[in-house]
Amino acid sequence: MSVLSNSINSLESIWKDVLLVIQEGSFFDDVVYNTYFSNSSLHELDEHHALISVPTNMQKLVLSEYLEHISSSLEKAAGIKVAVDILLEGEITKVNNILFSPEETVIENKDTLLSTYTFDNFVVGESNNESHAAALACAMQPGKFYNPLFIFGNSGLGKTHLLHSIGNYAKKNESSLQVHYISSTDFVSEVVNSIKENRIDSFKKEMKNIDFLLVDDIQFLAGKEKSHEIFFQIFNDLVNNKKQIVLTSDRHPTEIKGLEERLISRFSSGLSVNLYSPEFDTSLQILKKKLEHQSVDPSLIDEDVLAYLATNFSSDVRKLEGALNRLIFYSINFSNSLRIDLRTAMIAFKGQTLITDRNDISISTIKKSVADYYGLTRQQLVSKSRTKMISNARHIAMFLCRKHLDVPFTKIGEEFGKRDHSTVMSACEKVEKSIISDNLLKQAIKEMENSFLLT
Repeated sequence: MSVLSNSINSLESIWKDVLLVIQEGSFFDDVVYNTYFSNSSLHELDEHHALISVPTNMQKLVLSEYLEHISSSLEKAAGIKVAVDILLEGEITKVNNILFSPEETVIENKDTLLSTYTFDNFVVGESNNESHAAALACAMQPGKFYNPLFIFGNSGLGKTHLLHSIGNYAKKNESSLQVHYISSTDFVSEVVNSIKENRIDSFKKEMKNIDFLLVDDIQFLAGKEKSHEIFFQIFNDLVNNKKQIVLTSDRHPTEIKGLEERLISRFSSGLSVNLYSPEFDTSLQILKKKLEHQSVDPSLIDEDVLAYLATNFSSDVRKLEGALNRLIFYSINFSNSLRIDLRTAMIAFKGQTLITDRNDISISTIKKSVADYYGLTRQQLVSKSRTKMISNARHIAMFLCRKHLDVPFTKIGEEFGKRDHSTVMSACEKVEKSIISDNLLKQAIKEMENSFLLT
């Protein structure tokens, strides 16, 4: 077959026939067609590829999910079967010399790893640099530095990203490695099914042949006694044979209730590292990285808009990404301007609760309430002083942080003079017991709570 004419009239005619096939078919309804297909165009066509141009990023994202259907419609309308690519109108000039070059070889991933999660696209900042460094060290020298590596922190801070990054890096450097990523809930399901099908021994043997075991959300193993036993055996065998294990959880091993002591001991025997909410600069870099990934030109978004998002939605990376997606969606569908300014952002998020709302509770506000109540400074609360008044106030502040905030003991310890998590646990337990019999303490705590809950 000869290369098709790329004259504008020819391309317009072909694409008009393709759109007619799509519109008259039953695959998409009218509202979908009118929203995502009607203003698309065929920019280029040869024996191997068709390049479809669309004006908005949302159209690109949606149509990219239906490449096979578009290719099939093109075949029906023009009698040619080619691969289809979707690009934004603004991207056309950048890729004209690249798109139709020989295709890159795609390596099939059979390790249940997500290739989109790598160290290259993990944004490192003060909130996660320790975890990143430890993860990279394990990926470079499996089984030699920290085994197991235990990464913990609240949901949405990058634990899963780091797990997959470790696996992808290890496989890239040594393709023969047996890398296995699994969530703890899937592990439990595997154990249950293996027992039912009388193949538990082969399952354990299979797991023990793994070079790199990556287990996500290990806290969901709690309370599963039979799975505890199987995991304990696999864990010991892998560690004894210098195989690397990396675990993630939303809390420190010692804080996972319903987990056997011997597992807690094993999980704590390596290195435990914490992930925190991203600080402003890291949030800003994450936003720019997400824009790059979505092929959105950062220059189209005012710097103060990115600062607005980084300030108000940085409690975790998922919220940050969700806010960015919301902003892009709103600007594409409801804004007449090509640029996204602060006014557009304010309208897009009108009525939504922001994490920096003045009524939000933070460790800082709790420190202030307790310090004010006892006539102390916040510095005294985090100091090494062990005088009774300061010590009692510190314990109460720790207790209130644990009660009202979804933060682990280790995070609270960091905020109160880098104290060990066991010290925080002890302080919280002490206050909990004292409240039962001490009505004056109970009343004092109520007054402190009112000072930050009702302001």
